[in-house]
Amino acid sequence: QVQFVESGGGLVQPGGSLKLSCAASGVIGNLYNMAWYRQAPGKSRDFVAIIYRGGTTNYLDSVKGRFTISRDNAKSTIYLQMNNLKPEDTAVYYCNAYPANADYWGQGTQVSVSS
Repeated sequence: QVQFVESGGGLVQPGGSLKLSCAASGVIGNLYNMAWYRQAPGKSRDFVAIIYRGGTTNYLDSVKGRFTISRDNAKSTIYLQMNNLKPEDTAVYYCNAYPANADYWGQGTQVSVSS
C-alpha cells in the first residue's frame, strides 16, 4: 500500500517562495505519473502540476512560470518549488498519482500566502 506524506508548507508573504516535498511510504521509483493538487477553503481539489514518468511536465495556467515540479525516483520523492507566491495560491497541497488514486491521499500541507 502506497501512502504519500507531504511537507514544506507554511506562511509566506506575497512574492515569497516555498518548496514542498512529497515522500512515498513505498518504493514507487518511476512507476507512476505524479501530480500536485490543491484545495482552497470552500473549493474542490484541483490539479496544479504533473510530471510524467518520462520527465515531461505540465502546469495549471495560473502557476506556469512560477511553480516547478520535479522528482527523485531513487528517493521516491516529488517536489514542488513555488516562487512568486500569491494570496490565491493559499490552499492545502497534496500529491498523488495521476490520475489520482483515492487510496493514496495523504494529509496534505498547508500553504498560506498573506501579508
